[in-house]
Amino acid sequence: MSNSNNHNRPPASVIFIFGGSGDLNQRKLIPALYNLFLDEWLPEKFAVVGLGRTHYEDETFRGHLYEAVQQFSRRKGELNGHWKDFSNYVSYLQMDAEDQESYHKISERVKAFEEQFGEHPNVIFYLAVAPQLVPDIATKLGALNICKDTRCTRIVVEKPFGHDLKSAQELNGLLAQIYDEDQIYRIDHYLGKETVQNILALRFANALFEPIWNRNYIDYVQITVAETVGVEGRGGYYEQSGALRDMVQNHILQLLCMIGMEAPVSFEANEIRNKKVDVLNAIRKIKKEEVQSYAVRGQYSEGWMQAKEVKGYRQEEKVDPHSSIETFAAVKFYIDNWRWQDVPFYVRTGKAMHQKTSIITIQFKRAPHYAFPPEAADTWRPNRLTISIQPEMDIRLRFQAKRPGQTMTLNPVDMIFSYHDAYEDGHEPEAYETLLLDVMEGNATQFMRADQVDAAWKVVMPIIEAWEARPPVDFPNYAPGSWGPEDAEALIARDGHNWVTLPAPHKE
Repeated sequence: MSNSNNHNRPPASVIFIFGGSGDLNQRKLIPALYNLFLDEWLPEKFAVVGLGRTHYEDETFRGHLYEAVQQFSRRKGELNGHWKDFSNYVSYLQMDAEDQESYHKISERVKAFEEQFGEHPNVIFYLAVAPQLVPDIATKLGALNICKDTRCTRIVVEKPFGHDLKSAQELNGLLAQIYDEDQIYRIDHYLGKETVQNILALRFANALFEPIWNRNYIDYVQITVAETVGVEGRGGYYEQSGALRDMVQNHILQLLCMIGMEAPVSFEANEIRNKKVDVLNAIRKIKKEEVQSYAVRGQYSEGWMQAKEVKGYRQEEKVDPHSSIETFAAVKFYIDNWRWQDVPFYVRTGKAMHQKTSIITIQFKRAPHYAFPPEAADTWRPNRLTISIQPEMDIRLRFQAKRPGQTMTLNPVDMIFSYHDAYEDGHEPEAYETLLLDVMEGNATQFMRADQVDAAWKVVMPIIEAWEARPPVDFPNYAPGSWGPEDAEALIARDGHNWVTLPAPHKE
């Protein structure tokens, strides 16, 4: 375990995880909590309680989670002895979440922990369940007295937050009747990633960037979030979702907000969130009749990737063989304010793509090169800042430099800050570690507020409605292992640009 004990730990906390035997808890939540425990970030007094219908004795449940940590944790090598210490804080509560009568078991557990700790703990309800179960569980929890404690009780809701604007507003309305906004943590794991959090540091802690972070110097911005996998057995979910809902409405618009927001006057949670909402409200709403000029959709066909045969989306389990759901989306947005007027923000996301990558590209305007001889201009490239979120975590700045020799030959070169090289311990926290710690500390900076959710849906709804009204005639329209449909290239080529990709990382 880490010996770095010079940080403040959160107050005493009890975390109830609905869906305790489910996939999210095994892959993400328990490994994250275990890593926080190893680094001595968890409260000195804490408990983790998994809830579910399946019958488990505490020991069986712990064994089940131990296997998950072995498989999914970045700290597998540190299980000796430490897992036993951690697992003593983990227990299981069998209950039917649909039965109001069984919720008294939760109150009894909280009371028992309160007596054990000698103080009233923060009580966190993490709803790691299917979206359709959230309203019912939130309502039944709301009947418990502990949920009326707005200071100590919190509820964590996973995305997707609503299926469209109307359903998101209904869910927000329901939660607002039961809980204070300060108690509701709408979690988007993307915002917990180290490189994403570093965007604010890069922009606002460096005099180098902020003065030129505007329409006078920036030509365009690109955000790419690409995956090499298909829907991976989640066809039933994806048929109700699609790339626009699954990625653009939340992850990508949040990244766009961090690039586009004004400088905050403090790092207080609501100040940061106010600035993000301002960006969402300033995004130009696309008229339904103009959607085809601003947005492109795609769906992958069957084919070959890395010498393996790949099913097309329509051949996946629980997918309609004539499905018109998009597995790729590209959109050109504009932010209508003083900072960003007329600077296009190109975003794209897709499954079964050529490379797994999440990158943000800030392309600066060309510097005048009339003073240099013609041969210098041949390889001239504009300055570019690239923030790579995954799989590599780095920030690279491209600038011009003279090649050694007797002629004035210029070449673009990259100055690269690599997390892996700069912090060699290799222990960058996983996104869920950061966000779970934030919930325990009551820090809502990286969580979406109700008005943010609302504003993000308003941005994408015209596209969703236009696509639903006019089914695609060319699906499937891109091969697995490609960079998406040709129309996505045309979308950006019309403006004289092209999509930026980074070389695939070297595998050691």
